[in-house]
Amino acid sequence: MDPFFAYDAKYLIDNKVGIIIDAEGTRANRVAEIAVTQTMMDRVRRRFGLRPQKLAGDSVYGAVRLLKWLVDCKITPHVPVWDKSARSDGTFSRADFVFDQKRNVYICPGGAELTSTGNIDQGHIVYYRASKNDCSSCSLKPKCTTAVVRKVTRDVNEEVRDRVRALANTEAFEQSRRERKKVEMRFAHMKRILRLDRLRLRGLSGAKDEVLLTAAAQNLRRLAKLICRGPPPLATACPA
Repeated sequence: MDPFFAYDAKYLIDNKVGIIIDAEGTRANRVAEIAVTQTMMDRVRRRFGLRPQKLAGDSVYGAVRLLKWLVDCKITPHVPVWDKSARSDGTFSRADFVFDQKRNVYICPGGAELTSTGNIDQGHIVYYRASKNDCSSCSLKPKCTTAVVRKVTRDVNEEVRDRVRALANTEAFEQSRRERKKVEMRFAHMKRILRLDRLRLRGLSGAKDEVLLTAAAQNLRRLAKLICRGPPPLATACPA
């Protein structure tokens, strides 16, 4: 890769036949990766009239911004949700708190309510806090928080995240996960055979050119295999 900047290759692949239908070189940045996914999807729709029914990807693409965009476009996200709320210190994670949508409160493991003022932080985060009285008298506080009161966060589009989480338990999601092996094969071929583990051209424009040329070479190789298949074996004549 570039000695000063790291770049990523992004492919949009038709899993059924293994053809790369769009490719883009980007900075190694989550925000850029999400934006370029939307760009490629729009570009494929304009150029080829393709609108996929589902999109499979790894957890990098599980940011709520992209998930909501996919749902709004009526594209089913077969993507693990990006979620860093789990705790590794043995204290209660957000998943241990039950959200009551009707009353817009969280219920803690001790049965107390966490309420919100409705203020939105950073454009998408809502805080829910327990009362000081509830926390100070709770026997579960040592397993909950060292702060005066416990608080949990909820994204304004958490319902979208919940819908996508539910998809992870479906057979269709598992099928998409298995089909993603074709995507990984393209990246492995890119690095091992085509030697794109290091870029030759400098800058973002050079990265875009190299990724596009590499994808074209991989597609030609794939198309040659699909078109130039050998004839089916002749049936062996049965002895009289």
